[in-house]
Amino acid sequence: MQKYRTHTCGELSKKEEGKEIILSGWVNSRRDHGGLIFIDLRDRYGITQITFDPKVSKDPWELADKVRSEYVIKVSGKVISRPDDMINSKLATGEIEVEAEKIEVLSESETPPFEINDEKGQEANELIRLEYRFLDLRRKKFQEMLKIKDQIFQHVRSYFQTRDFREVQTPILANSSPEGARDFLIPSRLNPGKFYALPQAPQQFKQLLMIGGVDKYFQIAPCFRDEDPRMDRAYGEFYQIDMEMSFVEQEDIFEIMEPLFVELTEKFSKKKLVALEKDGSFQKLPWRESMEKYGSDKPDLRFDLEIKPISNLVKECGFSVFADVVGKGGVVHALKIEGGAKFSRKEIDELTETAKEKGAKGLAYIIVKDDGEFQSPIVKFLGEKLTKKIASEVEANSGDIIFFGADSWKTVCWALGAVRNECGSKLGLKDNSKAAWCWIVDFPMFAYSDIEEGRIDFEHNPFSMPRGGIEELESKDPLEIINNQFDVSLNGFEVLSGGIRNHKPDVMYKAFEIAGYTKKEVNEKFGGMIKALKFGAPPHGGCAPGVDRIIMTLCDYDSIRDIYAFPKDGKGKDLMMDSPSSVKDGQLKELHIKRSKI
Repeated sequence: MQKYRTHTCGELSKKEEGKEIILSGWVNSRRDHGGLIFIDLRDRYGITQITFDPKVSKDPWELADKVRSEYVIKVSGKVISRPDDMINSKLATGEIEVEAEKIEVLSESETPPFEINDEKGQEANELIRLEYRFLDLRRKKFQEMLKIKDQIFQHVRSYFQTRDFREVQTPILANSSPEGARDFLIPSRLNPGKFYALPQAPQQFKQLLMIGGVDKYFQIAPCFRDEDPRMDRAYGEFYQIDMEMSFVEQEDIFEIMEPLFVELTEKFSKKKLVALEKDGSFQKLPWRESMEKYGSDKPDLRFDLEIKPISNLVKECGFSVFADVVGKGGVVHALKIEGGAKFSRKEIDELTETAKEKGAKGLAYIIVKDDGEFQSPIVKFLGEKLTKKIASEVEANSGDIIFFGADSWKTVCWALGAVRNECGSKLGLKDNSKAAWCWIVDFPMFAYSDIEEGRIDFEHNPFSMPRGGIEELESKDPLEIINNQFDVSLNGFEVLSGGIRNHKPDVMYKAFEIAGYTKKEVNEKFGGMIKALKFGAPPHGGCAPGVDRIIMTLCDYDSIRDIYAFPKDGKGKDLMMDSPSSVKDGQLKELHIKRSKI
């Protein structure tokens, strides 16, 4: 039987000196030095230098002269020590080399469209790298990514299993449900005119497992959403650490999840945990406080920059832009940026556009000059006395800039939050050596719909239990009802969503009624869930950390696409496999689908 290797390309050292070994791998590089040929042989474990000397063995030397980059070869030879002045400290195998006695070309390679190394490979166009993803995966960066991802998955499984959780696989062909994103629909051949949906999350199934008595469930679950991609959201599919527990309250879930996040940070990243409470636990920020202080429900707490309400200071000022907004029920908030006085006019204009993208009409500002004087078009309207009061309220000093938002509460929060985030980047405050985890709690259950004016819709997960139960649903203004819902933020990314679930049919009917759903619609969409809730459902809750975002953030990848073996491009296309692709009319006929002109 043919043996392809006795060792890998990353393990040989002086301990193996004098041994006859066999290595197989890819030609990382080939160099011809005055008759000697050197080949750096690569596999996923590392690189070993192979030396071909015509004086030692001529036939292998002649064949080595013909091989090129990315050829797959098998080499037999003897391990020898390198001279002291030839040791390569950058390689784990840098103290040795292999003196080749035999070589066999296992597979030839065409010239790659880009160089297979981390420095030059990164310079290649991303679309080319995605088309030839199998080549890109040979780079050390992606081999390390796959290794870390595998280790994290193993760690997560071990973590939950040692705490008596049971891993259960839930269906991929599921039913459509309104969870905030477009479904991927699958036509049913056996049931003409009806469709499955790929699950946006295993939400209903994991609740049904609780009703089925599973008690503690987890799964590294694939989820599917037809959403536009962005830096922290891959197109189409992603994975989450899905978990659920029976007979728990919110704090029980926090106590299970926090140690896992600490372990993932300390074991798989070089980041230091920051922004913790005195007892070492994560901060718990109420949603409204997070929005008001940081302008975000996923704040980046690696830096301080806090937004402060100043409506009371300006409600009767002579500046109509502020006073009129407050008079109509809006708010005025201020954001002091320490050292921001150095921003150029162009940078301020860019920040103004950032605010406008979040719905703001503009971005007023006051610069505090080095001599303590104020520079701004709005100072003449506010007056010197009020300007000083505002500067004092936000603790602005010489060299700072104060930005203002004046509009509805939510618009001001989002706009100044976006400005805060951009300033954090401009001033280098987003320290990648830090990991700032934070719980966001006390979410409102309902909000006005972004799509249909005046309509009440769910602010977050529709399956969570309102804090006051059905009594609160029947007696309170829907916009004031607090949900047993929570998120986790990590360095400005939402990496977890969870809550205590609604386990009572009457409460579910009422919650969906407020959101505009009839009892019939609820039964049609969630019939299985409603039926199960009528047969003794335990109080239960859980969450779903987005493992992809966590890995991206902890390991400092530029984009979430970097942590998938085979990602889609920015338009949702798999350039390597050429999907999505057309299908034959016969296939469509089987599914009772007719092709229409686009």
